[in-house]
Amino acid sequence: MTDQPNDRPDACEEEDCPFCRPEALAGAIARQGTVFAIDDAHPVTPGHVLVVPIRHTRDYFTMTSEEHRDANELLGVLRARALCEDPAITGFNVGCNCGASAGQTVAHAHIHLIPRRASDGPGGRGVKGVIRNKLAY
Repeated sequence: MTDQPNDRPDACEEEDCPFCRPEALAGAIARQGTVFAIDDAHPVTPGHVLVVPIRHTRDYFTMTSEEHRDANELLGVLRARALCEDPAITGFNVGCNCGASAGQTVAHAHIHLIPRRASDGPGGRGVKGVIRNKLAY
């Protein structure tokens, strides 16, 4: 481990982490044990939500086993809820950005649950589409 801020497991690069603010947990749309869910502040589709550990931790890889279990359970609940509320949903993208080069902008672990609909257009290669020119294989 180096002394770089991104390598410290509980370091937040911002002094005021948006997911650690009391209003984040207060605005939760659901909660399961060690994690909570909130609406994404910049959704890419209607229903795009985040599952966030209550404890401040850097990314998916620094989450505990209990946080992973709770997150998976909450993702299932949120998926079922979304499918009941919107019959146009035909799929989901589930993912994490871990590190700045992967697009992580908030140094607090969070998992995206993004509902997908046929009206979104071609799904391409899903998460493999994050690297341009790697869609065809």
